[in-house]
Amino acid sequence: MSEEAKQKILDYVKGQKKTKHYFNDLCKAVPELKMMQAKKVVNELVNEGKLKYWSSGSTTMYMLPGEGDVEKEEKGMN
Repeated sequence: MSEEAKQKILDYVKGQKKTKHYFNDLCKAVPELKMMQAKKVVNELVNEGKLKYWSSGSTTMYMLPGEGDVEKEEKGMN
């Protein structure tokens, strides 16, 4: 189930227009999982480098690596 859940979450993220997602948004991709199970799957995706954390300081969100990447945007300005 874990690999199937990971794929559902990645498909959900890739299919959205926004680049940053709250954890609760990711849970919508796998409604059959309890919140703790979903958290475990999302953490595995982060550890595998398929998702990454983004933080505003008060809120943690998740995004695909390379999307909304500030470093890339800054390099493009120079």
